This record gives sequence, structure tokens and C-alpha cells, in this order.
Amino acid sequence: MGLGSRIKHEFGFIHGNLSVLIVSWILMNLVGGIPYTYFSLYIEELGGTPFAIGIINFVSFAALASVQFLGGYLADAYGRRWLIVSMTFGVALSNLIFAFAPSWQYVLVAVLVQNLCLIYQPALSAITADSIPPEKRGFGFSIIMFLSNIASLASPLIAGVLFLHYGTLQGVRVGFLFVAAFYLVAAVIRIKLKETLVNAETRRIRVKELLKSYPRAVKEGFAVWKLLPRSMFFLFLINLIGSFSYALMDAYFVLYATEFLAVKEFEWAIIMTWLTAVMILTALPCGKLVDKYGRAKPLLASWLVYAPFPVFFLYGNMPLLYFGFFLFGVSNALFMAGYSAMEADLVPKELRGKEVGCNQFATYVLMALGGLTGGYLYENVSPASPFLLAFLLVLVCILLQAFFVKEPKRREA
Repeated sequence: MGLGSRIKHEFGFIHGNLSVLIVSWILMNLVGGIPYTYFSLYIEELGGTPFAIGIINFVSFAALASVQFLGGYLADAYGRRWLIVSMTFGVALSNLIFAFAPSWQYVLVAVLVQNLCLIYQPALSAITADSIPPEKRGFGFSIIMFLSNIASLASPLIAGVLFLHYGTLQGVRVGFLFVAAFYLVAAVIRIKLKETLVNAETRRIRVKELLKSYPRAVKEGFAVWKLLPRSMFFLFLINLIGSFSYALMDAYFVLYATEFLAVKEFEWAIIMTWLTAVMILTALPCGKLVDKYGRAKPLLASWLVYAPFPVFFLYGNMPLLYFGFFLFGVSNALFMAGYSAMEADLVPKELRGKEVGCNQFATYVLMALGGLTGGYLYENVSPASPFLLAFLLVLVCILLQAFFVKEPKRREA
């Protein structure tokens, strides 16, 4: 097979909706991480404490959770496109509230508005799964991750430069303005998306009708698990525990690194760039592994590789930090390709919106509780306690993955 034919064979599935989504993700990821590199330090500049950071995380994920059932229901009943396009504009504009917040309490308003707009997430997951052929799912999801991470490679470095030039407060504000501008461009590009749900209803949805739909959406979201394989339920359960575990630590990495590990702010930007680079370099090989050897083994490997990371971070010097984030990057690449592919394999097309909605609802509830718990532990027990608890929960994920998640016998279209 010639080079041109081989490239077409490997990448020919990237067209139409998938190409539109990838271009929009590249734009969004190019700047999306800029303000979040020092987000916890930004909250401290606005008068917040570690527990206030936990409260912000709780509101953020609670708002996300509250719209997942409805988002999944609307994606399966009325189609994916309209929800994705309209709400991407909402997410873009919400960054202006972050940029001009005079105190950390205003950030609460910003995260509430932004995460309610993320009602489109189930539709986005569904339209992506709809657009990738079953035999290319591992590679397809890793391509998306690869290209997105290449774009996001610049974010921590830009954040570091903004920090050196403007300081934490003004640097993060400028970062949010960049995000608002690039997200608006991505929203315009997403207008080109084509609907993938053949039987989507075309009538206009009214606010009153939306509210009435919510109880039905919740009921159908929970009911979908009766129709899905046992492995999907345990995959869902593992994801919940892992998400709670990660949320315990996420907002406190930069605080702990700068306060206890003597990492300077610009050095932190370099470490975050290193993490992104690792995920870029491992994304495509991990996707090929998932397509060649199945989904279950790479998923188990992802947890085994990730397990020592919280401890390495907690007790790390600079070399150990770089090694720990290397493990985290490899684990993330394996997990994203394996989980997305297995989820698409196990969930029929007509149920994907509801499954993703229910899945993400529960995930965000656990992440909300994880962020709040992490803040409480960090401030009232010890700064090390969220990381130690996260390590113990990862061990539970390893056991569940090893014994209860099996390779699907048949892959859904």
C-alpha cells in the first residue's frame, strides 16, 4: 500500500462533522487552559480560601450534573446539532463574567452560568460517537485527543508569560478574554454541523416544555441501565470512583506545589506543558493499542500506571514530579481512548444521549462532592490528606476493572 493510500486508509474517516468538531476543539483547547493554569491562585487573589475553592468546584460540578439528564434526553429526542451550537455561544460569553469578577463570589455566578450552558455535553459525546466508524473508535478518539492536546500545549506557556508580565490577577483576567474570543469563533464554526439523529423531532422547544421534560428525562436516564450490558455498568462505576478521586486533588495541585514543594509559578506552567506533551506523544499509540488488543486490557493498564501518581506528587522533588506527571499523561491517554471506545461499543446509537447524560450527571455529582471534600480536607485536616485518599480510591478502581469489566462480544454501530 502506497503512502497516500495508507494515509487515506488511516485518516479517511475524518470528514464532515468530525472535521468541524476537531477544528472547533483545536481553537478551544488552544486557549482553554490559559486561565486555569493558575485558577486556584486567582481565587486566592480574589479573597478566597482553599475551602472557597472547594465551594466553587462544588457549584461548578453540581450545575453540570443538574443538566446532564435533560441534555441527554434532548439530544436523543430533538437532535444533537441545535443544542451544541446554541450552548457553545453561551459557554463563550460566560467567560466574560470570569474575566471581570471583582471577588470570588462572582466566580460562583460565572461557573453556574457556564456549566448550565454545558447542557450540550451529552449531545457532543453522542454526535462524536455517531461520526466515528466502529472499527476506528480507539484510533478515532485518540486522534481527537492528540489534536486537541497539541493545541492545548501552548496554554500553560501562554499562562506563564501572562503571569510574568501581568501577575496572577490581571494575567488570568486576560486569559479569560482570550478564551471568550476563541470560543465565539468555535461556536460560529459549529454552525456547519449536520444532524446525525435520523428521527430527531423538528418542532420548536419551549421553556415550559423543557421544564416538563425534566422528570421524564431523569426517569429515562436511569431506565437506560436496564438495557445496557453489565460491563457498561461497572465501567460507569469505576469512572465515578476515579472522578471523585481526581476531584479531591485537582484544584489543589498548584497550591500544594507552590506552598510545600517550592515550585515557582512559572515552573508550574512548564510542568503542565510537560503533561500535555506526554498526552500528545502517547495519544495515537494508545488508540492503536485499544483497536488492536481490545478495550479492557488498556483500561486496566491505565489504572495501574496512574496508581502511584498521587504519592509521587505528594512527596516529589522536581524529577519525581516530572515522572509522576509522565505516568498521569500516559494513563490519561490510555483511559480516554479505551473508555470512549468501549462506551461506544456497548451503548446503542439511539440510547447514547441518555446514557451519557446519566453517566455525566453521576460523574459530576461525585466530582462536586470530591472538590468540596478535597477543600475541607486540605484546609481542616492536612494538605496531604486529599492526595492520600485519592491514592486509596485508585486501588479500588484497579480491582473493579480487573474483575468486572469484560470485552464486548459485539460492537454497536
